[in-house]
Amino acid sequence: MTGANSPAPRRARVRGIGSRWLLLLLWVGAPAWAVPGQPSPPAATAQRSAVYTWASPSSPDGTGKFYQGREIARVMSHQGAWWLERPEREREEQPAKVVAALELRPGMWVADLGAGTGYYTRRLAKAVQPGGRVFAVDVQPEMLDILRERADQAGLTNIVTVLATEKDPRLPKERLDLVVMVDVYHELLWPHEVLEAVRESLKPGGRVAFVEYRAEDPAVPIKPLHKMTEAQVRREAAVHGFEWIRTVDTLPWQHLILFRRPAEKEVRAP
Repeated sequence: MTGANSPAPRRARVRGIGSRWLLLLLWVGAPAWAVPGQPSPPAATAQRSAVYTWASPSSPDGTGKFYQGREIARVMSHQGAWWLERPEREREEQPAKVVAALELRPGMWVADLGAGTGYYTRRLAKAVQPGGRVFAVDVQPEMLDILRERADQAGLTNIVTVLATEKDPRLPKERLDLVVMVDVYHELLWPHEVLEAVRESLKPGGRVAFVEYRAEDPAVPIKPLHKMTEAQVRREAAVHGFEWIRTVDTLPWQHLILFRRPAEKEVRAP
């Protein structure tokens, strides 16, 4: 684990975080997706999925549930919602660069999966005007209440809130141009099922964007389970037949890894 007093990082941009926010960042990691708690024991889910394993949590940040060789991280509840709107996030994530890299156009249908308070939802909604729509997806109704209030304050009328389940984001089938997950995917309790549902929601040729803290960079001051390598993201996306487009690694702490649902129908390996 790294901190504010670590040796000089490889990228100068990652310096300068205040100690108070660093402690919070090290603890919570990312926006909420699922209500905190231990995952179901293997006996309760053995017939529903064969892709997960269980073991003792590797740290207080882990769930003890493993997928594709990584332990799924714990998440924070809606009680930490204020942290998602902290002013320092502008410097730490540079959201304008994230939105620009998504190459949005007016009229697009986009989903912000694990939207939390709508920090990115609001930015996406502005980028697809006029005529576009953003589906703000979260499993916590309290988060969606906050999101709606902030969207109303911003005068945004093209946001549709969706109360999802931990396995199903409840998105329209084959209608979306893009699904975005910002600091969310590593905390999904059912990543295989959610990614399959994401694939079904995309138009052929539609895209999915993973924004995750870079595990390859020890200077990124985030606990290990709240970071992902590009290789791990690509491995898990490939299971669902997603084609890698490009990776943006010019953000302060994150990388944006972009994939496409193939335009043609194909048979995927199990």
